[in-house]
Amino acid sequence: MKEYRRARRVGLCAVFSALLLRLWTAGVPEALASQLVQVHIPAFLRYLETGRDVRFSSSSEVFSPDFVESPPPFLPEAEEMPPPPLPSFTGEEEVEIYYGVKKTVDLPALLRSPLTWQLRREEPTVLILHTHATESYTKNGEAYTETSRWRTKDENYNMLSIGSRVGELLAENGITAIQDRTLHDYPSYNGSYSHARKSITQYLEEYPTIALVLDLHRDASGEGAKQLRTKAQINGTDSAQLMLVMGVNPKNFEKNLEFSLKLHVQLENLYPGITRPLQFRAARYNQDLAPAAVLVEVGAAGNTHAEALTAAEALAQAIVALADGTQ
Repeated sequence: MKEYRRARRVGLCAVFSALLLRLWTAGVPEALASQLVQVHIPAFLRYLETGRDVRFSSSSEVFSPDFVESPPPFLPEAEEMPPPPLPSFTGEEEVEIYYGVKKTVDLPALLRSPLTWQLRREEPTVLILHTHATESYTKNGEAYTETSRWRTKDENYNMLSIGSRVGELLAENGITAIQDRTLHDYPSYNGSYSHARKSITQYLEEYPTIALVLDLHRDASGEGAKQLRTKAQINGTDSAQLMLVMGVNPKNFEKNLEFSLKLHVQLENLYPGITRPLQFRAARYNQDLAPAAVLVEVGAAGNTHAEALTAAEALAQAIVALADGTQ
């Protein structure tokens, strides 16, 4: 058996040697070597080894130090797009106003006056609060507990949910907003504005960068179940309307009104019919605490929560449009 195996190995070696000799005499080694020195072969081998694409000069020797890695593809530098122009107001824009109190103001001058602020900052620049936080809307299949008709402590359906949506959209556009989630009107409705005033003062002291104070409410008007339902359309979707309310106070009134007029016009530019007449009322509404403070009625008790959320999104979009100021 051992002699057989030895003889087989000798035979295989003889065959292999004869095969090599035949290949040698036929010039196969020279042909193979000539192929290996072709420019594309070492490039391909280098690619298999390193994953890098290598280009060679046809005049360079194979594997010479002159081989260089191919440069990255040339891409022309993208032209930096100029920022969009700031909104501008001519003073000729129409703003329907309900005068709940006699007050003479130069509306065109306030509209033309440039808004000089920058809301896009890492520090908080917007305070969102709700003097009447438990206000809610007409149920449309939602299951939540009301503390009384059109009021609830459920934060998914009262004014806190509306403020949260505004804050989310502002954050998505680089505006840092703080939301005060205190139920200033619970358990007692009386004293809501006094309670809210303490909160506003505290936030303004803690965050001096706050430039805009939004007090979000919902309106109420009607008898019993027949509550006012405001109506607008946004891209084919039913929406509540928005109403800006200005308290005529001796301090900051014109500065507050200057912003509110621009916000009102911007809302109408975005979504015609989204606003109700801007209101002048003989009250303070804590708007004396900041030079840009506005009370916004987001729909009314007759609206659904979904309609109010749609209006809240429009409000946020208008604020974003004014975030860098105006011309």
